Amino acid sequence: MLSLGYRPRGKDQHKTVVDFCSKVLGEEYRMLINKFHKMRQKRHKFVYEFDSPISKLEADQSIKNAKKLIDAIYEIIKGKESGLFREK
Repeated sequence: MLSLGYRPRGKDQHKTVVDFCSKVLGEEYRMLINKFHKMRQKRHKFVYEFDSPISKLEADQSIKNAKKLIDAIYEIIKGKESGLFREK
């Protein structure tokens, strides 16, 4: 968001970031963003409501999905000439 001049503010900042990613990354990444959104909701319940345990398998798969999403975002930022990421 920051590389495009936006910043999440106010209430529901995490949801705002997910919605923003959906708009920027588009249809190609819809399934991955949906998985990220569901895990965000589960994490919220786990932290604040204590009634939704997450299995190790689910956590491991979520980490793999998060890495894919980070890679996609990195490629977009790298493609911009923003100077935030520079090749070493």
